[in-house]
Amino acid sequence: MSLLTTLARLEAVRSGRAEPLATVRHRHLSERPMVLVPLAAAGESGAPLAVMLGTDRDAPRLHFVPQPLNRALRFDFLAELAADLLPYLESFADDVEQIEGSEKDPETGEKTQVFRELCSDAPQLIVPNSGGVRHLALIGRSTRFRRTAEDADPGPYPAPLRVPLLGRWLTHLTDRAQVPGSSLLLPMTGLLARHWATGQSHLEDQHLAAQLAWHDPPPGLTGAQAAELAESGRDEQGLLLHPPAGPTTDPRFDEFVLAPAIARYDSAVTALQHGADQHDEVAAERARAAVRSAVDQLRDVLSAALLPTWRDVWRGLDLLRALPPAGHLEERWTGDRWSYTGHRDRLAAGEPPQPRQDDAVTAARKLAQREREQARLDVQEALDDPLAMAEHRLAGEAFSGVVTEVVPDWDTSGRSPKPRPLVTVRTADRPHADPGREVHRVHGPSAQRAEIVAVEPAEGTITLRVLSGMGRKKEPEPGSLPEPGEPVTFTLFELTVRQSAPLPEPDDTPWTHGGPPGAAASAAAAAAAAPSTASEEWE
Repeated sequence: MSLLTTLARLEAVRSGRAEPLATVRHRHLSERPMVLVPLAAAGESGAPLAVMLGTDRDAPRLHFVPQPLNRALRFDFLAELAADLLPYLESFADDVEQIEGSEKDPETGEKTQVFRELCSDAPQLIVPNSGGVRHLALIGRSTRFRRTAEDADPGPYPAPLRVPLLGRWLTHLTDRAQVPGSSLLLPMTGLLARHWATGQSHLEDQHLAAQLAWHDPPPGLTGAQAAELAESGRDEQGLLLHPPAGPTTDPRFDEFVLAPAIARYDSAVTALQHGADQHDEVAAERARAAVRSAVDQLRDVLSAALLPTWRDVWRGLDLLRALPPAGHLEERWTGDRWSYTGHRDRLAAGEPPQPRQDDAVTAARKLAQREREQARLDVQEALDDPLAMAEHRLAGEAFSGVVTEVVPDWDTSGRSPKPRPLVTVRTADRPHADPGREVHRVHGPSAQRAEIVAVEPAEGTITLRVLSGMGRKKEPEPGSLPEPGEPVTFTLFELTVRQSAPLPEPDDTPWTHGGPPGAAASAAAAAAAAPSTASEEWE
């Protein structure tokens, strides 16, 4: 936790309300996001119980499993979820734009002009918290390898055709959610925590209702009191007013509401089977009515458990939409669009599902990408947001001030003199920089480099020699240098992210990292083709 975040949390405790950590919105919000609130069955990791989803806050749709221990009902639930969610995920695939680029011919080495398709937009899923992301990852892992009735050996429990496709999409979205700055799949608690600080811990911030209570506490209550009420307040039946639903359930709800409702369903199903076995049509009709009634009761109790969190997610979206978008937001969303387009193309090409475990090269590439994107995100947020830049200034990684003097100077060591003017900046910051340290500032589309010449703490000034961004002539181009009285900000970190060293192809790795050549690909293909056992599916 940075010093500024700590100060903001202390200020939230003092004021009793959430304090801003950003002046702009650092994550993309779709005009038509898919809000998805999952609920998992207690006692069995990853077993789905219910999902409330939709793109209209006034028209949520509920899918649930009447008996989570029944594998057939569980697959019916996944088929219904796939039929509801996949049309939204696939609705962005056809609207594309042509992006011009170049490609090197492997034989001649010449570059040729090529055009690639890029989807004009991409889907966005919003879940209550990070637990919802992990739950979707478990569903994706357990379904993307499922065999269907069209397979040569479908096995005893063939899945509907769309279920493995849903698993592949969920796996892609949850993998992409691990990339810093990505917005394809976002937890609402993480979104709010990035933009506002509350007076409670990060773990307490995972309860969405408690986190939102700090933003608008009821009259007469502080944020801490409102958050405690949101976490522990119960109705006259002893049920939580704000069930967590992310994706865990309240044990009291499980014991006194959910378990009896499932037991009623089980009794009705047993009576229906008994009536069918006895060929008693009257008893069977009565049992069918009891099954319908039990399903309706389950729908009512699960809707009551999910609706508060559903409303909280949309309330969080309202708070975030009130912030202006950050300057680099569109650039990061373009990266998400490329990711979505690439997965669409892999599905169209008939490639196998994502493997259960990445090979060494793929894992290294993912790690390098996430490190690179984290560095890029830190830089872009600092450039877009004065509060984000303030964290770097407090850490001594940047300084802001006002230009007091610009003195022309030249480097005459080469064949022609090069401009190297001296710029003096008055600042109250104390960067961790000695003379000779390179610093950077945004100048037009690129970054301008400078070198610290002298630091005068007593006078509060730093003198810099500008090294780039002034054109190729003897005199600096107009507007390339700051003027006296102009506010400037310099950073001690580079404003462009360096590319990591290239990695070998998986087939070229040694045996210690997945070789001999071809073995890793064969193992991945075999794992993709192998069916999951009942115990593996819901680990």
